[in-house]
Amino acid sequence: MTSSVPPGLVSRRIPSQNIVSRLVCRELYGTAYRRNSLNTTRGFHTNIFPDFTLVNVEKPPCFLRKFSPDGKKFIAFSADQTSLEIYSYQGPAAAGDLLQGAGGEFLGSEETETNQRVRNVVFNRFFKLRYTVSVSPCSEQLNRECSLFTDNGRFVIVGSAAFVPDEPHAAMYCMYRNNESVSPNPRNPLEDYTLHIVDIQEGRLCDKTTFKTDKIFLSHNQGLYLYKDTLAVLSVQHQTVHIFQVDREGAFIKVREIGRNCYDNDDFLLSPVLSAASQTSLPNPSVYRAYKETTINLLKHRILVFLFRRASALSKQDGNPYELRNFYKFFDQVRWLKMWKMQLLDTSHLLIKYASEEVVTLRSSEPNSQPSYFVVYNIETTEVLAVYENTSQQLLDLFENFCDLFRNACLSLSTGYTSSPSNNIYANLIQQRFKQTIVSAKNGGANEARKRVLAQLPISAQSFSSSPFLDLSLFSYDDKWVSVMERPKACGEHPIRFYGRECGLLKFKIYAGVQGRNPPPQARRLVAFTFHPTDPFAISVQRTNLEYVVNFHVRHDTKV
Repeated sequence: MTSSVPPGLVSRRIPSQNIVSRLVCRELYGTAYRRNSLNTTRGFHTNIFPDFTLVNVEKPPCFLRKFSPDGKKFIAFSADQTSLEIYSYQGPAAAGDLLQGAGGEFLGSEETETNQRVRNVVFNRFFKLRYTVSVSPCSEQLNRECSLFTDNGRFVIVGSAAFVPDEPHAAMYCMYRNNESVSPNPRNPLEDYTLHIVDIQEGRLCDKTTFKTDKIFLSHNQGLYLYKDTLAVLSVQHQTVHIFQVDREGAFIKVREIGRNCYDNDDFLLSPVLSAASQTSLPNPSVYRAYKETTINLLKHRILVFLFRRASALSKQDGNPYELRNFYKFFDQVRWLKMWKMQLLDTSHLLIKYASEEVVTLRSSEPNSQPSYFVVYNIETTEVLAVYENTSQQLLDLFENFCDLFRNACLSLSTGYTSSPSNNIYANLIQQRFKQTIVSAKNGGANEARKRVLAQLPISAQSFSSSPFLDLSLFSYDDKWVSVMERPKACGEHPIRFYGRECGLLKFKIYAGVQGRNPPPQARRLVAFTFHPTDPFAISVQRTNLEYVVNFHVRHDTKV
């Protein structure tokens, strides 16, 4: 018998995949065994994984959201989107007795008595309803894609909104609170917002704060960011970043507003010169209106000063006024930029993304292709530390080398982390391939590739999963169908295959949607995955037009 291995090459030896071998090695050598291969503690997930799919599970009339950071609680929104439902997670083996005798890789869609019974009761096996907290008044609806957990896992922040009624029409000084306020349009209607903080351990509403006649992007936490106990909220309409502190009792404490002012006492210091009489010639004016100001607001002024000083220093260094001329050339363009997105880098630093008003108010068809700028701002000292264009190679290098500091994905977890280009060679390879694809594409190039990668910034808070089954150092899978970023993905016709990174063997499959049913040809099929932070358990919710299909992915295989 001839060998299939070419002469001179030694076939790779596949390490033992047996869980007993792993346990023996951990007992003998500790968790640092096989340092150049898999970490022993995390490597156990290549033996115990969610290899069985329960298709079309019956659930209560609610919208499933996500697990708490410690994985012990699960939150959902009520069908009318006014209440928060808090469930207690019962563990990955809670339905083990139900699945005895079930074979294959998924529980089929056949309408047998056994299958129907499993689908009807399995949700209540995994999740026990602990509390239903009435959060939002009937006039406002909770946003199903907005939730932020505090580091200790005790509180969750959710947001609700209601459109501002046409009658009576909102007063002009409510729509335009300062001279940076943007113009509303049908694509960007104004709303009343409320942020609520709920104690999920005791099931009670702790505090709330309101933003009237405003525009805040709640979906996917784009307009709010929680870093430890510091909450930042971006008002796009009024071009203001509100900074709150979340105390131990779950109360919002207003710290400052950044935009028109930078320090919390700026209004007091300016009040002697900002009088109502200076804005009109009418007798006995009563109220000072900030939207009538002709001056540049304090945050924008600091950005312009930073750019001027940088241009001046470069011109002196080069002995050429080119940079200074560029500053004056683009002065008006920078002057009219608006805040679009933001994130907290830590408790003292903000990363703010600026773009044109057409982009910010959703009037641009391709917002990420438009010029934009990133500003790094120190909240305490009110200094602008850096300004980058969205084609900056320097910012791209910082993002790729320190991606985890931008994501802040696992602040509350001591062992969990997400695969990123800065900590995982396989994630880095995916990003480099993506960049190369853009460079080689028609109308592409290095500039366009940098722009596409930096379009990810600022990164929304708590939008990455820490599940070990999405760890690219443990498993290889097609990130077109599922990824560490918790966003809906296109739903494929075939199951998602997960291969062991160390051995290259197929470990398990995940089936999304209903098997054996052909969707309508015009239907747009999206699937959202919610993985447990540590356990072999995941939920997929497939949406086809207005139909929702919930699948549970659990551990069932007895082979180890």
